[in-house]
Amino acid sequence: MALTIKLFATFQRGRFDVAAREYPSGTTLGAIVDDLGIAREEIGVMLVGGRHAELAQAPGPGDTVAIFPLLGGG
Repeated sequence: MALTIKLFATFQRGRFDVAAREYPSGTTLGAIVDDLGIAREEIGVMLVGGRHAELAQAPGPGDTVAIFPLLGGG
């Protein structure tokens, strides 16, 4: 299935900002994160179609997945 993956901030380094990717149907966000080489403990927020999502969720065909790192600051 075709997905649009958007990476933000430090997750873009050495990867991409937006990319179209193909994954088998039923692939979870956790598997996508692993495929991209992103450490799960560094994830701050994930969105599928603009809605908060968890690692166990499987996006549907054509969905946009946005992955944001934890943000520091004060």
